[in-house]
Amino acid sequence: MPSDNTVAATTGNGLTVCVTGAGGFIASWIVKLLLDKGYTVKGTVRNPDDPKNAHLREMEGAKERLILCKADLQDFESLKAAISGCVGVFHTASPVTDDPEQMVEPAVNGTKNVIIAAKEANVRRVVFTSSIGAVYMDPNRSPDKVVDETCWSDLDFCKNTQNWYCYGKTVAEQEAWKTAKELSVDLVVVNPVLVLGPLLQPSVNASIVHILKYLTGSAKTYANSIQAYVHVKDVALAHILVFENASAKGRFLCAESVLHRGDVCDILAKFFPEYPVPTKCSDEVKPRAKPYKFSNEKLKELGLEFTTVKQTLYDTVKCLQDKGHLPIPPQQQHSIHIQSS
Repeated sequence: MPSDNTVAATTGNGLTVCVTGAGGFIASWIVKLLLDKGYTVKGTVRNPDDPKNAHLREMEGAKERLILCKADLQDFESLKAAISGCVGVFHTASPVTDDPEQMVEPAVNGTKNVIIAAKEANVRRVVFTSSIGAVYMDPNRSPDKVVDETCWSDLDFCKNTQNWYCYGKTVAEQEAWKTAKELSVDLVVVNPVLVLGPLLQPSVNASIVHILKYLTGSAKTYANSIQAYVHVKDVALAHILVFENASAKGRFLCAESVLHRGDVCDILAKFFPEYPVPTKCSDEVKPRAKPYKFSNEKLKELGLEFTTVKQTLYDTVKCLQDKGHLPIPPQQQHSIHIQSS
């Protein structure tokens, strides 16, 4: 392993990196793209023999360059063993829950353990997957304020609204920066918004359920609220870009569009009219919620070209159909090609 602190150029040949929580939605894509680039990947999972991790072993290059390591974020020694010999770490593993006991302490302690293990292994750079949840939860932010990497969620507001997911992501990212600074670890953070797109793992994750409910008929109306979206492949690419570019510093907001739920339903209904997509808002009294402004310039400057939200929604539904999570109505015979513009 090189002894300096420079970051990999544009190829992974001969380099070994670690991806925590390798079987997850975003992590699976990071593993796939790293293997495609020639990296050897040590992926941490709770049980390497679990069938839900089989998709990782089936990836191109996995037989030669993927090592699944049994590890737990709360078990420092297991993380240390997984990270040993790596030039970089992609820390994506995190609880996804609104239970404060299951979310906050495990996320904070796990992040600290990863960074300490990375320091002991003398890695070049740690890329940490944070969230928009650590960025935009601030009731005092002006509607005209552009949401960017300088923004932080208000912890008191998260507590008072019992939004433990955003609280946990915020304190975990703050702990990451604190520990990295204390140990002089080169840390870069990616803050994705709601992530959609094709699943590589067999199960449907929480962010995909957000769309699935509009297609199955379980949601009869849509909420009067807004959401930012991004394609999962773009999120994975963002992680690799900030790892490989020595100039990448700080946080990187990963978002393509902010849409009202009604706009999402309109897009879904246009592409897939056979499904019972809601046409009414659950709140027709209050004014329609307005999208916030955001900046994704930092990632664009590194060369990331974002997939349009229309393509992202289309890819999500097609994947749900292909994997059998969403029945294909007999009358659906169309094949749509979406313009990238």
